[in-house]
Amino acid sequence: MIAVLQRVTEASVTIEGTIHGQIETGFLVLLGITHTDTREDVEWLGKKIVGMRVFSDEEKKMNLDLKAVGGNVLLISQFTLHASTKKGNRPSFIEAARPEVAIPLYEQMIHFLSQELGSPIQTGQFGADMKVRLLNDGPVTILIDSKNRV
Repeated sequence: MIAVLQRVTEASVTIEGTIHGQIETGFLVLLGITHTDTREDVEWLGKKIVGMRVFSDEEKKMNLDLKAVGGNVLLISQFTLHASTKKGNRPSFIEAARPEVAIPLYEQMIHFLSQELGSPIQTGQFGADMKVRLLNDGPVTILIDSKNRV
């Protein structure tokens, strides 16, 4: 499971011309799920997301997590994070999980993050054509791969 965390001052996702989810301070998280991911990946990655200390404290040092700043999450499923670009110029998405595997894990991540933060998170819609807007703060963008834990 791969997550791209972008620290934002605002982010939103629009589907068919309607805003589906939006946040102010927090993380826009692009989530890529592969066929070998499990509930363990959800929990490990979810804890990393919630605990990531990249928000500025009173001394302007990246030292605070989402809860400390009252931040939220906008979670977007993105199968293209598992693109293989080794051959040619057309990416292969063979490592991306099929919907029957990915959707339950995506829903588990929504539930896990909501539980950890103590309030519902904002989301896109799995498989939809989404338009994502964000104002990256910093910019701070971090890649986390649940398969690279050590």
